[in-house]
Amino acid sequence: MYINSSKMIFFFCLILGTLLAISSNSWLGAWMGLEINLLSFIPLMSNSKNILSNESALKYFLVQALASSILLFSVILFFISSSYLIIKYQPLSQLMINSALLLKMGAAPFHFWFPSVMENLSWINCLILMSWQKLAPLMLISYCLNNNFIYFITMLSLLIGAIGGFNQLNLRSLMAYSSISHLGWMLISMIYSETMWITYYLFYVTLSSIIVLFFQSFSLFFMSQMYSMNMNPYMKFMMMTNMLSLGGLPPFLGFMPKLLVINLLSSNQMYFMIFFMVMLTLITLFYYLRITYSAFMLMYPSLKWLQNSLNTKTNYHIYLNTLSILGFPFISLIYSLY
Repeated sequence: MYINSSKMIFFFCLILGTLLAISSNSWLGAWMGLEINLLSFIPLMSNSKNILSNESALKYFLVQALASSILLFSVILFFISSSYLIIKYQPLSQLMINSALLLKMGAAPFHFWFPSVMENLSWINCLILMSWQKLAPLMLISYCLNNNFIYFITMLSLLIGAIGGFNQLNLRSLMAYSSISHLGWMLISMIYSETMWITYYLFYVTLSSIIVLFFQSFSLFFMSQMYSMNMNPYMKFMMMTNMLSLGGLPPFLGFMPKLLVINLLSSNQMYFMIFFMVMLTLITLFYYLRITYSAFMLMYPSLKWLQNSLNTKTNYHIYLNTLSILGFPFISLIYSLY
């Protein structure tokens, strides 16, 4: 198998930039780590065979450069206000730092670039953008939280993630809006617990990786392909259950992090926020159910030999799907024993 050595170098620099941003003890070092991460991801996005991916790379660069300049300006403003004890500028600089980091990760209302960049990328780049690229901004924003602002961002992210997913025919855009919705859950859990948002993030990365591997293996990019493709019924069932798990339907694994966040919020008497989040997540779950219901119920032509044998190249999906379906009871048992 041919491996592009330059892409491997950029991939390692991507990881290094994130680790530098997370482990830095100053805002300037964190800014440098984010810049290394950005400049390493641009070549990974670009593809000479796909002009639209180059367009997405340019959009991503412009937005991230804007966010980086705002972050650097707000950090300098924060240092000046701290040094000269200008108290009135400190809340403004903190708000600007939060806004710049939210723009970097694509949370609502700074989400305008996220679906349009996602819809022209390969599935592996989509997975990196949905998971790894969110880690450094999330970690940095946990250092300087503005609680009231994060409440507003959480509600808006859940609202945009729920409404934006309707009438989406592109699966990558659908995953983008789903990512915005999950981001709302991570941000609200960050206010009350440092470990809870990391737990939710790990669950989200696991489930996103499983569903993206399915889409990558069967070259699925549009919703119509899911209805008309010749796929083994077992594999089709596994893929649909993974989508329901990502939506948070019990008793699948995706329900576990949402249950933990709901338990955390209820212990802090945030009952209205729980109601608001659950209602909007049900809307998100609705468009996953719409896909799965149509894919299961619509008649489509299929070859007979596909129904009698599993493709040996996709047998690993069985193990991944077992994790997604049976993970919830096992993890629930571990939590109850703990």
